[in-house]
Order: sequence, then structure tokens, then C-alpha cells
Amino acid sequence: MLSSPDNATLTAVSTMLTPTERLRVDAAGEGLYRALHRDSLDDVIRDLKERGAAAVLMSVSRCARDESGLRVASVVREFPRIPAVALLTELEPETAHTVLTLGRSGVRTLVDVRQAAGGRELRNIIMTDRATDIQRLALAQLTTDLAGVPEDCWRFFEMLFRCSPQVSTIRILARHLGVLPSTLMSRFFRARLPAPKRYLAMARLIRAASLFENPGFSVANVANYLDYSSPQSFGRHVRTVLGITAVDFRQRYDGEGMLHRFREELLLPYLPVLRKLTPQNAPPVWLQSRGLQTPVSVTPQTG
Repeated sequence: MLSSPDNATLTAVSTMLTPTERLRVDAAGEGLYRALHRDSLDDVIRDLKERGAAAVLMSVSRCARDESGLRVASVVREFPRIPAVALLTELEPETAHTVLTLGRSGVRTLVDVRQAAGGRELRNIIMTDRATDIQRLALAQLTTDLAGVPEDCWRFFEMLFRCSPQVSTIRILARHLGVLPSTLMSRFFRARLPAPKRYLAMARLIRAASLFENPGFSVANVANYLDYSSPQSFGRHVRTVLGITAVDFRQRYDGEGMLHRFREELLLPYLPVLRKLTPQNAPPVWLQSRGLQTPVSVTPQTG
């Protein structure tokens, strides 16, 4: 039997809703996301900066009553990569005006949750946005670049962009891949490829550059979300990997720019080698040099 996901691992969604809407949103998101119900936009902004909230749900009724819709524009402007969704649960005299105000503020999605289909639509929106734009772009590009590579080679690159921000070391990444860290590193070394640590470091910086596209995120916010121990640690990481400061990094790169550098430095020059790389299974040439006829694989330990 599959166990239910731990609530702490679910996607966080910040909300400003009426009490009735909170119940509906909680029911619709069971097992998919955890709603952080807030009473002010200031609290919502803190969720975006400090808790990595992946979306904002705004009540049309709530915005109409306390005029929060007038401040929504600043939130959308500061966090353009984070979807803002308006929820409609009841029609009131001021509903049409509020919807227009939210639209002018930059809210592009309206979900009518008065019927069951609205709950399904809300779930679909959150599921679609669980992967960030840059992750989807990276995986789409890598699908083309890495056409024809062995399955476990593709799994390595896929994991770089599908894994959570907490996968920050080769030891953790290797655990997800079901291979010993030393084995993973030795396969790349024997193939004369850049170290796996380099690939992981650059992939994390692609995420960081994408996050910095939101002006509302500070270096501390990004460092915390990507599980660096401190802003200073993030700064040292940037300097070690790229040779520039965190401020220069923010000014010079967006997500697509870092993805381009990732491909130019770590992918495209090594495509012939990558098409033979098997990070989890021993390469045939390595086996044959030792008189072995069958591949050696690492079986993940359970328990």
C-alpha cells in the first residue's frame, strides 16, 4: 500500500480566502499541496520569500471586501514567475468590478469553485505549476540534446531538474539514483567528463537564476529556498562555480541564460561520450577490459 505523502513535503500554496473557501481549498488539495492560509498580503509575501510558496490563491470575495485587489498588482509585479489564481465562490454586486481589478493587476487565472469541476481545475493548475518554468524548459531542451543516450544517463540529467531543492550534494543525488556516490563519481572520471558535482552545482544555479527573475526575492530568500546554509554560503558557491559575486550573478544571468551556459560548458562538448555513459551500470568497455561479459549494476538497498 502506498503511504500518504508527508504534509511537510507537499507543495506550499499561500492563500487569502474566506473561511468557507479555505475548507474547499483544503479538500481539493489533499495529498497534492498544503495551503498556508493568511489574513493579509504581507503574510502572503512572507510565504513567497521565506517558505517557497509555489502559487497564490486570492478570494474574489475577500479582495472585494477589504480592497486587497488594489495591492495585488505589486505582488504580481515582484513575483512574475509565481502564478496568482483568483477563486470565485459567490456572486455579489461588486464581483464583476473586483474580477476586472484583479485582471488589471496581472491575475490571469480565475477558477469558479462553486461546482465540483472547479476543484478539479484548481488541482490541475497546481499540478501544472509544481514544476517551474525553467525546469520544464530545461527538461524539454535536454530531451532533444540527449536523444539516444542510455536510460540511466538520461535519468541522471532528469534528476538534476526534477529533484527537490534539498538535493544539494552528490551523496543525496546518488541515493535518489540508487548508486553509490563513489561509483557515480568514478564513472564520470573514467569517461573524462566533468565531475557530477559540477553538473549538480550548475543545475542549482539555473534554479537560482530563475528565482532571481522575481525582483521580490533577496539573496537570503533564494539561499534559504535552495537549502544553502546561509546567504554567505550561496555567495561562496557562486564564486567557486562561476568566479563572480552573487550580485554580479543576479545581474548577469536569468534562468535561460544559465541553462545556455550549462549546455555550452557541460553538455554539448561531451555528447559523444554521454551517448555511451552508464552512470548506474558499468560501461561495456570497462567490463571488457577486465574480462567480464555481463554488466554490473548496483541494487538499491531497502529499509
